[in-house]
Amino acid sequence: MLDIAYADWLNLGFRWLHVIAGISWIGTSFYFIFLDLSLRKHSNLPNGVGGEAWNVHGGGFYLMRKYIVAPEELPKELHWFKYEAYFTWISGFALLAVIYYWGAESYLIDKEVLDLQPWEAILISVGFFAGGWVVYDLLCRSPFSSHGLLLSAAVFALIAFAAYFLTHLFSGRAAFVHVGAMVGTIMVGNVFFIIIPNQKKIVKSLLAGEDPDPRLGAIGKHRSTHNNYLTLPVILMMISQHYPMLYDNRNSWLVVTLILLVGASIRHFFNLMHTGREIRTLRWQWPTAAALMTVLIAFLSWQPKTDSVAKIEVPSVTQVVAIAQVHCASCHAQKTTDPDVEKAPGGVMLETASDLRKHSAGILKHSVLSKSMPLGNKTKMTSAERQALGAWIRAGMPDSN
Repeated sequence: MLDIAYADWLNLGFRWLHVIAGISWIGTSFYFIFLDLSLRKHSNLPNGVGGEAWNVHGGGFYLMRKYIVAPEELPKELHWFKYEAYFTWISGFALLAVIYYWGAESYLIDKEVLDLQPWEAILISVGFFAGGWVVYDLLCRSPFSSHGLLLSAAVFALIAFAAYFLTHLFSGRAAFVHVGAMVGTIMVGNVFFIIIPNQKKIVKSLLAGEDPDPRLGAIGKHRSTHNNYLTLPVILMMISQHYPMLYDNRNSWLVVTLILLVGASIRHFFNLMHTGREIRTLRWQWPTAAALMTVLIAFLSWQPKTDSVAKIEVPSVTQVVAIAQVHCASCHAQKTTDPDVEKAPGGVMLETASDLRKHSAGILKHSVLSKSMPLGNKTKMTSAERQALGAWIRAGMPDSN
């Protein structure tokens, strides 16, 4: 008899594909931004060429040239960079569906935040992805588009507002992933709806013997630059589900804004470096990023002391095991009882005192210092129960009090 954990295998397959496609897309994006910014002009360039750059890699030398608009004659072979972006989004959405739609009651919904039905939460989720792209695209087509700083501020505000509302709709973990997925949808929307169609129009003009419209390439470059600055924040938001300290916060939407600023500062440093700027123009980005990271760490680490914490009595081991049986063992057991969990995640069992001692660090991290477990707080674990677990662990996990 085959005992196949279908959700786990789908999770693994889509996650693997997502990572592979994402590496390909991000690597391609970073390389072409580097190439664009490192182009150098000289008098011997062919007509229509805006600059060239010499590269060395893997034992070979490469000469890369960029045409200001397009070459006079189209080559027979032309490689398109688009499928990396498409498969990153397709695999990412499939992964999100397996985790957050299939297991909506565990991963997507937190009834302490908002009591939603699974179908309601899924519709809101899809709506945010579509709505985020529509609003972003309208901003890029508005008068803001001619003012780079104003447009950047508007996009920043859009993501911040989305983060605020999502943290008031979904579980903290789901909210963070949805912000990253919404930004990722904007990025792949730039490729699918703007960059590639514009490139196809340029190719069509060349094949027809017409002069291509230079605005098409400029618009594509504009959207590609947006993608470049959004990449680092998206990566951190997408891996945030492994770090409850990021999303398990009453004001976690503010964390998103700090991540955006840190990522953009770091990316800006590399963009300026690729242009060959002198060191004095590169002095502020890393200190700014470091200062923002310090603020982020302090914000997430600071916890006000209360008298109630000091007065908590260390519970007996029997009481602690009873808490675990109610709130942990439905998922973390040899035979799970949670309908959304086929096998204990990570093989972690939390049924006995020995199990609790073995995994005490994880319990402290996920159920005491944060509220990421139980998932969606489906078992309605109280603050008093969390504090009792913490008191027992900090007291050295005694057999009796």
